[in-house]
Amino acid sequence: MSKPNNVFLVGPMGAGKTTIGRIAAKNLSLKFVDLDAEIEKRCGADIPWIFDVEGEAGFRKRESLLLAELAADEGILLATGGGAVIDPQNREVLKSRGCVVYLCASAKQLLERTAHDRSRPLLQVDDPLSVLTRLMKERDPLYREVADLIVETERKKPQFVAEWVTREVRQHRC
Repeated sequence: MSKPNNVFLVGPMGAGKTTIGRIAAKNLSLKFVDLDAEIEKRCGADIPWIFDVEGEAGFRKRESLLLAELAADEGILLATGGGAVIDPQNREVLKSRGCVVYLCASAKQLLERTAHDRSRPLLQVDDPLSVLTRLMKERDPLYREVADLIVETERKKPQFVAEWVTREVRQHRC
């Protein structure tokens, strides 16, 4: 039995999931959905507020419920949040409902991309590089576990990466 016609982008914050996802979705004629943006839209609150009020556990519960709902659809390209792979059930949903592409980059590159972004609660600390390094160490094996395709985004233009993703998905390498 083949997987549904969905593409899921996983990877750390700052890897380019949203930017690359928008381009690849258009190329593949899929509906683009950003999981974090959809959570904010449905909650009527931004992610830092959800973290402040409900904590990370409350946010992760919302994330898991919405991921399961959206993944049940067909014809979407979903940019997940960086921590979506933490939950084993989320990993099963991703693996079973579409092609999973892991966008990876070094912690240093991620810091450069997220340095001025105040909407990332986990990075609002004195040493965000150490947080990114720790998160990558913890999550990289989980991203790899679910990935059908892995692409390095380090110092690559989003258009180039999106074209690579488009080509690989079209060639049914998932």
